[in-house]
Amino acid sequence: MVLRAKLLLGFLLDLLLCSTAHKSSLSYNGDFACAILDCAMKNLKKIEVLFIAGFGPIVGDRIASKRLYSDTLGLAFQEEDGGYLHTEKVEGAKTFALWPLSHAAESCFGVNKWPKEVPVPQAWLEFDVKDLESATKELQNQGYKLLVTARKEPWGQIVTRLLSPEGLLIGVTYTPSMRQKKPS
Repeated sequence: MVLRAKLLLGFLLDLLLCSTAHKSSLSYNGDFACAILDCAMKNLKKIEVLFIAGFGPIVGDRIASKRLYSDTLGLAFQEEDGGYLHTEKVEGAKTFALWPLSHAAESCFGVNKWPKEVPVPQAWLEFDVKDLESATKELQNQGYKLLVTARKEPWGQIVTRLLSPEGLLIGVTYTPSMRQKKPS
């Protein structure tokens, strides 16, 4: 037991020294600890998130949700067909929206009812990524069950969706309208 602990401690020390010595450009010349660190560093950033494209609750009772977020909290929403309420005027996210469950079901499954066999999400969160194709492949490689892959939405966004372990409907996206620079 003591020998294992000493070997592990020695390996961790080698790893620390390797990371300090090599910083971001690792060249390990046969050093096992440096080879492992090199591999780990390459795997750290397989998906490059650029910004949060949007966030909000997925609502079952649109009237109660609108009363809280609009009437009580004073958020001014634009309303789209089917009761989709959104605003691009809340700091911290490009969009905050009350997304009807029927719309989420349509986006993920092509029908307006959420399937009974799939847990119902309580909120949605979208990350706009640098490379949607490689992000989608990485999610698949990591074993995540994707609900939809690279689906083009009517407003031009391309999205891959999955449920997070916490029950959030996660989207990795490419949203052209959010990437365009606004004139200053």
